[in-house]
Amino acid sequence: MSGTGSVEELGAHAARARAVALLRIRSRATALAILPAGAAVVLLVAGAQGRVGPGVWSTVSWAVAACAVVVLLLAAAVAVVVARARPAVSPTVPLTEAAAPDLYRLVRDLADRLDVPAPSAIALTPDCDSWLEDRTHPAAQPGAKDLKGMARARRGRRVPAPPVLVIGSPFLWWMRVAELRALLAPVVAGTGPSAHPDIAAARRFVRGLDAAVADAEVPGHGLVRRIPAVFVGWVSRVLLRGCRGHAAEMERGVAAAASGRAQEVDYGLRIVAQEQVGLAYAGWDRLLTRVALPAWRMGRWPSRLDAGVVSALTELSRRDRLAGGFTSRLGERPACDLIEEPGAADEAASLLAARLFHGGPAKTGPGWSPVDWQQYPQEVVDRKWRLEAARLHRVLDAMGVATSVSVGAPDPAPDTVAADGSAVPTLARVIDHLATPGANSEALAAGIGAAVARDEEKAAPRTPPGASGALADGTAAGTGTDPLDLWGPVPLPLFPLQPPRTGTELLADHVVAMVCCAAVDTAGAAPGLDWLDGPALLVDGGRRSDLGAPVLSLVEDGDAEPLLSWLTAVGVRTDKPVRLG
Repeated sequence: MSGTGSVEELGAHAARARAVALLRIRSRATALAILPAGAAVVLLVAGAQGRVGPGVWSTVSWAVAACAVVVLLLAAAVAVVVARARPAVSPTVPLTEAAAPDLYRLVRDLADRLDVPAPSAIALTPDCDSWLEDRTHPAAQPGAKDLKGMARARRGRRVPAPPVLVIGSPFLWWMRVAELRALLAPVVAGTGPSAHPDIAAARRFVRGLDAAVADAEVPGHGLVRRIPAVFVGWVSRVLLRGCRGHAAEMERGVAAAASGRAQEVDYGLRIVAQEQVGLAYAGWDRLLTRVALPAWRMGRWPSRLDAGVVSALTELSRRDRLAGGFTSRLGERPACDLIEEPGAADEAASLLAARLFHGGPAKTGPGWSPVDWQQYPQEVVDRKWRLEAARLHRVLDAMGVATSVSVGAPDPAPDTVAADGSAVPTLARVIDHLATPGANSEALAAGIGAAVARDEEKAAPRTPPGASGALADGTAAGTGTDPLDLWGPVPLPLFPLQPPRTGTELLADHVVAMVCCAAVDTAGAAPGLDWLDGPALLVDGGRRSDLGAPVLSLVEDGDAEPLLSWLTAVGVRTDKPVRLG
């Protein structure tokens, strides 16, 4: 027996053994539920045959019978809830065969080479991962969200079907076709173990328990529904706790079996593709946290995130010698060519990423619109700086900080005071306040934090009920097609990218924004986009990345000298008014 075959067979055997163990737990729970009924039958039959007396034993028999009825009713209720509980379905962008015939053909050819069932469908997720997902539950079918669909789901039965193949959208744009095929081989090979009846039944049992626990924890139930929900949730949680170890070992066995079967397909190329996975994850994370997040906070969502990850990884390869050889692959055919309209798929995945990681609505509208990379410097970077500078001066006005140009100018300039006597926004005003001995920078930071919270609450996009975005096959938004409908009543964002910023961090960001505005208005600088670091200040065509340290010295220590030296070197006038957003 070959090493590859032994690994596959051992993994499959281990998975089946653990699946049987899970089914035994289900059988034991069923046996425990019918045990009082069996005892009641024995006592009643014994009484009817005269084997027990009519006195105390008759009372005991009827008491056990009543207990058995109650237990059976409770067990039936739990079983019905677990069977009907809707498992959470990962939010994805459906990719029909008409939208990606070459990709479907690649996956089917791969399944034929592996001698496993082909996935029933393909979907995209805005993440650097790929997996198989069972979507045979009636509630997971298209149209199950509306009332008629929910009624059909309650009456419907599972239709046996292979799982759906979910592919991380960044892989399609960064990886080449051969690399993607090698990377997907062990994933597609998982359809073989998934088709085993015991493994499929065990997975349905565990997913049903997990869904029942999640349903029991949903707030908003009335008292009448809350008590049964708590009971069902408690029973499901106890069963799930007993299943956890077996389920984890079963999935490890399935993964081992799939990996062993995939050893025969593009094994050498898969080692190279795995290196690309780590690189893609690093670039995707930087793109989301440094580039996309500032735009999302401005009410704009970059509509070509997957194309942007190629630029980000190319820039990373240029800066990092270890990644330098990876860009030589870019001359080969990218995997996104397997999609008929890659731009539409990229836009749908980008909108879904904005919803998952930031919480935006499903459709564009006032305060929530797409932005392409060419518009990003002006539409996002410049606007971000000017809005933050305006917020900084509003907080200074609220604190009663007067106009002062004692730093950077010998005498107050005539244009530092408006006609109504209010302070004209200058960089000198900010520096002078923070550099003054005894200045309360913590109060300024707290004021900015409160202002940011108010502005974000006011500008928070609201998702109308039933709204949904465009899909990758070009279909418009419609009822029951929202990728998040089947996830559950979890508030957005599902996966926040960053923890809340501290007051000092917010103050430093606002001072940096004020400096950048002054540099643009008085020194000929320009807003720019750095693919790895996000908003960037361009001076004489080059990026200046040395502004953070001088600003921190001013904010944290009240030392203005490093920042003043930086401003002098760049040629920024601190006494000139700045245009605010």
